[in-house]
Amino acid sequence: MLAWLPAARPADTIDVLDVGVEPSADGEAWLLSADFTLSLSPQLEDAVNKGVTLFFLVEFELLRPRWYWWDERTALATQTHRLSYHALTRQYRVLLNGVPQAYGSLPEALDAMSRLRAWRVMPRDRTRGGVSYEGWLRLRLDTSQLPKPFQITALTNRDWNPQSEWKRFPFTPETPRSAP
Repeated sequence: MLAWLPAARPADTIDVLDVGVEPSADGEAWLLSADFTLSLSPQLEDAVNKGVTLFFLVEFELLRPRWYWWDERTALATQTHRLSYHALTRQYRVLLNGVPQAYGSLPEALDAMSRLRAWRVMPRDRTRGGVSYEGWLRLRLDTSQLPKPFQITALTNRDWNPQSEWKRFPFTPETPRSAP
């Protein structure tokens, strides 16, 4: 009777919601912006509140599909985000692109980490106008940065290894207009 109900998603999920790529203001690079859903399992929340720093890795890959050979990897970029809690100040600290920010609650800190804006992923000359590319993006907890005892736990416990699926998105740069 309840078979028609969709399966409930766990509260500790990471999903890529929206992705966009646009040229930088100087026209020299491509900038990626994305929105994620990001929530932590009770075990990860407890670990952060007890002083364990969590490192999240944003991974981007751009491929040019080829029918006659393997896809060509045009660009590969990663960015690390750090989440920690300082008991003395009772603040959650987020480090995004080397810029530290402090938040009064964990939901506020996670909300800040769930918005990625104007990330320079590659020089503009790596792409050709009018050519179709496939972009791939994901966000995951970098378990290699966890303390060693937690790394072992992460191998066998999904609560300690949250990650999004790879989000595929099409990308076709505009052909640059020549000057008159």
